[in-house]
Amino acid sequence: MELRSDEIKRSVRQQVINSIDYTKDISDEEMYELIDNELIQRTKSLLMSVEDRKRLRTQIFHSIRKLDVLQQLIDDDTVTEIMINGTENIFIERSGALQKYEGVFESIEKLEDVIQQIVAGCNRVVNESSPIVDARLSDGSRVNIVLNPVALNGPIVTIRRFPEKPITMEKLVELGSISEYLRDYLQVLVKAGYNIFISGGTGSGKTTFLNALSDFIPKDLRVITVEDNAELQIRGVPNLVRLESRNANVEGCREISIRDLIKSSLRMRPDWIVVGEVRGGECVDMLQAMNTGHMGMSTGHANSARDMLYRIETMSLMGMGELPLSAVRGQISAGIDIIVHLGRFRDRSRKVVEICELEKELDPAGKIGLNTLFRFEEYKDSSTGSSRKNDEEVIRGTWREIGELKDRQKLMAAGLELPAKCE
Repeated sequence: MELRSDEIKRSVRQQVINSIDYTKDISDEEMYELIDNELIQRTKSLLMSVEDRKRLRTQIFHSIRKLDVLQQLIDDDTVTEIMINGTENIFIERSGALQKYEGVFESIEKLEDVIQQIVAGCNRVVNESSPIVDARLSDGSRVNIVLNPVALNGPIVTIRRFPEKPITMEKLVELGSISEYLRDYLQVLVKAGYNIFISGGTGSGKTTFLNALSDFIPKDLRVITVEDNAELQIRGVPNLVRLESRNANVEGCREISIRDLIKSSLRMRPDWIVVGEVRGGECVDMLQAMNTGHMGMSTGHANSARDMLYRIETMSLMGMGELPLSAVRGQISAGIDIIVHLGRFRDRSRKVVEICELEKELDPAGKIGLNTLFRFEEYKDSSTGSSRKNDEEVIRGTWREIGELKDRQKLMAAGLELPAKCE
């Protein structure tokens, strides 16, 4: 029956495409009407249930107007990641677990058509001469595409989904990703203008946390966001400027990099500069912005707060050229105040793992010191430790206060105080 449905789908779609009047715009309702007429003609002699007809009708519409088999996944709020390895191998992440999706693309040409539809929607180009591109869907989902000849079993498409409504700090508290006290603690730091860097591994929730944390920025300030692909969903800030980088293309448009955007943002009278992620030399421009009176936030990939510090040093050296390491470390310690490190645990939950303050004076070895303020510690006692929910392990623990914030100048200048210590 499945094979028969595929034949009907291809036949009806081709008939509809052939009958379309391309001299005028056709609404979705008119497209559905064309599909219904052809579908009735094609299946009137077949025993087919109403549900099967509805399913075929939707699939045909998606293959003409939307993203074919991807559209059902895009419309499913429970799917957080979509991984396409060629035409027949589609994997999805749902509730933190990977599983294979039963749908397939009928041909490599159809998959390539969907890819071109995606990149055209955000003014990007991908082809054999430029086979790698980052793009986004209309709902803000992040898309990475790799084509042949780079991808040997391609085309490869990876889509990271984001919720339609951004996750707030209150929701993160509810999910157990952060405690109420740490939420209030970070809120005071943001209002006081501390520069905060968020680190973590892939899938640890860095962008989600950055988005939630940026909601603490006072709404009367001018905020500029700089991203490779516009993903942040900062709301309630009237004076908001959103900047997105651009790749060079065959039509002669030159590349506009993250570095270009950060430099340009400094001429836009920003109060806060929020950089989606730093991966290379743009780290230098971000640090210089933080060192010249601008408040900032950003994210980066690392396995710990200390590893993030090493990566920032490396990225800064990539952009600063021949400057000595001591000078680079001085820029980092002066620019970044706080590192918040996130982690993904074995129960697939995402939590704040540690919060560290960067020491403003280098230690005797010439390195940047880290003052750990809070660290998540998993309960080891079986009576209070990891429990089970629906036969799955649930990690339980607490955020232990390790040290006290040393640099309180920004707190004093803003007339703010940290919340009372948690018991």
